[in-house]
Amino acid sequence: MDVILEVCDNYFFTPYVYPNDWKEDYWFRQWVTLLLVANFGAISLYLIISCFSYLFLFDKRLMDHPLFMKNQIQDEILLSFWSLPCISLPTCSIFLLEVRGHSKLYDDTTSFKYGVYSALLDFVPLVIFTDAAIYWIHRLMHHRLIYKYVHKKHHLYKVATPFASYAFHPLDGFMQSLPYHIYAFVFPLHKYVYLFMYVFVMIWTIIIHDGDYRVPNSLKPYINGSAHHTDHHLYFNYNYGQFFTLWDRLGGSYRTPSPYVGDGPIDQMEKLRTTQNEKQDGHHTTKNNGVNGSITRPEKHTNGYHHCNGSSADDKRTCNDSNTVLRSSTSNGNGTIAKNGFHTANLRARISTSSDDNDNDVCAQTEFGISVQKKVHNSEALR
Repeated sequence: MDVILEVCDNYFFTPYVYPNDWKEDYWFRQWVTLLLVANFGAISLYLIISCFSYLFLFDKRLMDHPLFMKNQIQDEILLSFWSLPCISLPTCSIFLLEVRGHSKLYDDTTSFKYGVYSALLDFVPLVIFTDAAIYWIHRLMHHRLIYKYVHKKHHLYKVATPFASYAFHPLDGFMQSLPYHIYAFVFPLHKYVYLFMYVFVMIWTIIIHDGDYRVPNSLKPYINGSAHHTDHHLYFNYNYGQFFTLWDRLGGSYRTPSPYVGDGPIDQMEKLRTTQNEKQDGHHTTKNNGVNGSITRPEKHTNGYHHCNGSSADDKRTCNDSNTVLRSSTSNGNGTIAKNGFHTANLRARISTSSDDNDNDVCAQTEFGISVQKKVHNSEALR
């Protein structure tokens, strides 16, 4: 970060901003400069990359999903604008220690056999270290004693957009960035590699929320991309990884992404449309459920895919099926809950909704209608 400070001092802040007695090596001046630069850079990068991703990559059909909340994008942006400045306070304090020479960052490569190319090798141990550390930190955030106080805000968005990438509690964001700072104090690291990774990780965090599941087939089992993180939001206790799927596989939390097997959010919506069309054509039978008459339900769970955590034993597990249909002011009068023309109670989804009492009961199979209604009634309380 001393490179950033030097540029700012030479072209922006001296002598236009700071008092004359604030020397360039004054620690408070350095901290304020880092704070200004970090906030401007983070918010600008967030808006630019998120807007680009939303306009050109994000599948807008996801906004019709029954779990997509009203005014969700606005909420995501407002929460991000609150979170990023708060995260910058402890982050810039760490930057200050690095600038003042307390880390193992370096910029002299003349002693290396291959010069600057040797510094590029720093990427390998840095990525390995941070990928492992962030997995366990992220998993810790899902512990029932921590989750509802820190990580729950981010999981309000079951069907996320690129703007949700930084919509989380500030402590959550800082803790998941901490491994990058720790590495710089423990292992030698070229300062440009460190700066590059700081920017790249911000972009990567937006990428895994963009709803664009396109990954080369050969890399799908190894890269923890948007499809994997989509299932993390939907099914809660799976795919915690940052870049790769290695630690999810080792930790038993890997789940084959539902978009890769024809059961992603878009597929669920298409099946819902098909169900409704068949219902209108008279292809489904009506079964009495004892609530104001009857509603139409599929005869059996026809999704064809249930994969709890990637093991064959879990593949065979049958999750509890909830047959409760919630009714509210959004009911269309016949026991089904409608949004954008969808009768959501007719779709048997494996989307688990976590609660304060049982956050880890992720295999509880619920109706779409139950999930939607819990969102409608509890969204304000959760905030």
